[in-house]
Amino acid sequence: MSNYEVIDSGHAPIKAWVKGVPVEDEAKRQLLNVARLPFIHRHVAAMPDVHFGIGATVGSVIPTKGAIIPAAVGVDIGCGMSAVRTSIPAARLPDSLREIRLAIEAAVPVGFAMHAETPMAVSKAWRQRFAEDYKAMIAQFPKIEQRDATAAPRQLGTLGGGNHFIELCLDEADTLWVMLHSGSRGIGNKIGTFFIERAKAHAAERGVKLADKNLAWLEDGTEDFKAYVRWLGWAQDYARANRDMMLKAIVAVLQRHFPDLALSEEAVNCHHNYASLEEHFGERVWVTRKGAVRAGAGELGIIPGSMGAKSYIVRGKGNPESFMTCSHGAGRRMSRSAAKEAFTLEDHAAATAHVECRKDAGVIDETPGAYKDIDAVMAAQSDLVEVLHTLRQVVCVKG
Repeated sequence: MSNYEVIDSGHAPIKAWVKGVPVEDEAKRQLLNVARLPFIHRHVAAMPDVHFGIGATVGSVIPTKGAIIPAAVGVDIGCGMSAVRTSIPAARLPDSLREIRLAIEAAVPVGFAMHAETPMAVSKAWRQRFAEDYKAMIAQFPKIEQRDATAAPRQLGTLGGGNHFIELCLDEADTLWVMLHSGSRGIGNKIGTFFIERAKAHAAERGVKLADKNLAWLEDGTEDFKAYVRWLGWAQDYARANRDMMLKAIVAVLQRHFPDLALSEEAVNCHHNYASLEEHFGERVWVTRKGAVRAGAGELGIIPGSMGAKSYIVRGKGNPESFMTCSHGAGRRMSRSAAKEAFTLEDHAAATAHVECRKDAGVIDETPGAYKDIDAVMAAQSDLVEVLHTLRQVVCVKG
């Protein structure tokens, strides 16, 4: 039995996995706006973490034929998660994890920071995988280049800010995991912003009336569509490499504390802001997952809670109605500005008492109370994934 509710849009329906989870009216309006677009394939899917976004809701799956909406993909192209289990049991962790947290922050630039001196492995990856295509992209679209022309290679292997994080977690067997959340940094933002504006310009030229200007699209067959698909793929690859580089740096930090540390299995890695060409219901369509994770049958994914809540390693069930997708996290229940007004430093310290993390005003908007109940979110998508591991944070690094 499926858990979704059906919402009639007057065009393509919306199938929403939101039973027992609050959804704000603004998010519902955005879902309706998307579902009424002429190129939607069959229906729009909403995950239980769905909440208000730019143009389209975060936590939605948008299958399209002959078009992609750049703003639905967003500006943090390829943003996603990575996690790996280590061989270290909880009993070997020191009583205070502050030294380890500070060592991770020293090894991985966070917030607006980037590498002052790019590590050799990062430089090699940039030269071998990204440099030549980057030159071609900037030659084609000079406006995409960042103000600091050296930023793209220097930001490879860096965290960023906002809801991006690095965590050390313990699973149900009290074994240590490394988990992180990041994307394509400044260069992904520049690519996304550039093509969002191109889509808006094309809509204006055609006289297209939109419920939201951020739903402007690029049509398949046009030069801008072809260019967007190419550089979208480049940014998604950059985001994956960014997470890989950080994971290696964090493991190296841990190996200084635990020289015998080993990784017990291959890392789980998943995008949750991206578009890909896939087959669904017998047709090849573009699937945009805006704050959503592919959950094909047997595929592994990561669903984090918040700074003080549980997170999950999951296996997809391949539910066709969700376009083989699950949520990408708990999902915000209030805006960042509302969270800053609603919670005090004392509230935040109490909610994260069991976690070695920042407890200052700069992370109040990320405090656990600003997010939905992860237990309710998981219950609402029991037909989309099965839980393999339940993780609880002991260290959280924020930008």
